[in-house]
Amino acid sequence: MGISTVTDQNWHIVRYSAEEKERWDRFVRRSKNGTFMLQRDYMDYHAERFHDCSLLIYCNQKLTALLPGNLSGDCFYSHQGLTYGGILLSASITLVQAKSAFCTALNYLHTECGVQSIVYRAIPHIYHRYPAEEDLYILVRLGAQLTARSISSVIPLDDRLPFRTLRRRQLKKAQTCALTITEDEDFASFWSILEENLHERYCVAPVHSLEEITRLHKNFPRQISLFRVCDGTKTLGGCVVYETDEVAHVQYIAASTQGKKCGALDLLFHQLIYSRYGQKRYFDFGISTEQSGQILNEGLLFQKEGFGARAIMYDVYELKL
Repeated sequence: MGISTVTDQNWHIVRYSAEEKERWDRFVRRSKNGTFMLQRDYMDYHAERFHDCSLLIYCNQKLTALLPGNLSGDCFYSHQGLTYGGILLSASITLVQAKSAFCTALNYLHTECGVQSIVYRAIPHIYHRYPAEEDLYILVRLGAQLTARSISSVIPLDDRLPFRTLRRRQLKKAQTCALTITEDEDFASFWSILEENLHERYCVAPVHSLEEITRLHKNFPRQISLFRVCDGTKTLGGCVVYETDEVAHVQYIAASTQGKKCGALDLLFHQLIYSRYGQKRYFDFGISTEQSGQILNEGLLFQKEGFGARAIMYDVYELKL
């Protein structure tokens, strides 16, 4: 490794168990780069699918960092079931301390768990409450390789670009159709459209089942919101938004054939960007790539860029121990 492994007696590891839930969640909320997706009520909704190996990292008996993750064979993923899952750091931590925390975790994983490699999904910088890219420097110094780079489309809401002509045209069309936007809990009516869209285009299902997204919304009612565009009582389209301190992130988007024709999503995103989430720092439409970034969905990207969004990276690193 480019940085020597730390075995300082001041540092020690506690492997996560259910008894640590309150302590874990409290640290996530206070950390400089944690989001609600890294709290246990979100991470554990699919706990049966993954062999959890999340770590609490202490320095002088004080909880200083968390490393969410799971084991698969001799590989540690941070985290295989999440969009991101990098090391979570206290607000006061320095680079040298972050290096010690990270290397202590790696030493534990290697010696105690038999881990031979790490797959690390870094938290995109827009989700940080305070700068927290110490991990990227440490990874490179340790010899990690960038193995996946997915493009997400993001609008900085304090300096928005205007909608492109096509999006403005569709917005005007929607405004003449007497459509309404509803924020409610009728996930079922939206999910049927979403499932149909994903099956027709990609022959896949949503990552979350209807039961799972409904349960997650109940666990995080302020962070997970459903917006529907309706013609009377008929749902034409909508989106699910994950709200963190800095970002409104679109988790799912879908519209029916009628909704596409009348500009339902243009009306919805105009409302979300300029009003509902106008005071956030960023509006994140999510990724437009497949197969670890090797395939770019240019049509989807064109739509997002039409609203004024531009590219940031969702990066994955691999480190051999």
